Amino acid sequence: MVASSLNKEGIVLSRLTIMTTTSFFQRLIKTILFLFISFALCAQEYKFEIGGLAGGSFYMGDANRNTLFKGMNPAFGGVFRYNHNFRWAFKGNLAWANVSGSTEGLDNVFPNNAQASFSRSLIDLGGQLEFNFFPYSDKYAYMNTQRITPYALFGLGVTVAPGDQTFVGLNMPLGVGAKYKVMNRVNLGLEFSFRKLFGDNLDNTNEWNSLLDNPYNMDKSWLKNNDLYSMLLFSVTWDFGPRAVPCNNIRLSR
Repeated sequence: MVASSLNKEGIVLSRLTIMTTTSFFQRLIKTILFLFISFALCAQEYKFEIGGLAGGSFYMGDANRNTLFKGMNPAFGGVFRYNHNFRWAFKGNLAWANVSGSTEGLDNVFPNNAQASFSRSLIDLGGQLEFNFFPYSDKYAYMNTQRITPYALFGLGVTVAPGDQTFVGLNMPLGVGAKYKVMNRVNLGLEFSFRKLFGDNLDNTNEWNSLLDNPYNMDKSWLKNNDLYSMLLFSVTWDFGPRAVPCNNIRLSR
């Protein structure tokens, strides 16, 4: 009887030992998984994006007063973005575009019923500040982040249009767009922007269309009677540059 009782107690102790050991290893595995996932979340939030742009461009000025998307021409380029936090980003772009215009068929009449047209290529180099309307990320759901967000942009740039009469001037970008994080490190974007020029002779490429440079001899200022061009661009960007932020002290602004 004594031996049987001792055997039973031994079996119980063995089971308790096994259960305790199993529970310990389960907690250990859960802890390791938690630390791994936490590290991965921190390591997969990136500061920078780089990618390409492609789409169309059109001009508005003396040869096209108010018709959006008239005479769309190709445009493409590259983009670099620094994501300061979930809301704010700084973007730099280098783009090539073609713009054109014609006075044929316009309602307004030029002096002496003159007609003119132009077509030229330009290079756009600029920087913009972007504001995301939603906190943009595919992680940190507890911070109400979204993998898709509309945004607004404004900035300053330089336009260079080579030719017989080269145009060089500042431009002021203003626009809206939307970005979507398809998967970790891959973003799609669609953006429409105006580039307001500080000049009125983008459409003046030679002596045959010189009348497009202020044809009515109106007083001009940097806010009015100047040319502008617009771009509708689709983008694909790749995230890089992991944020060096401790997992227990994330300071990304919402």
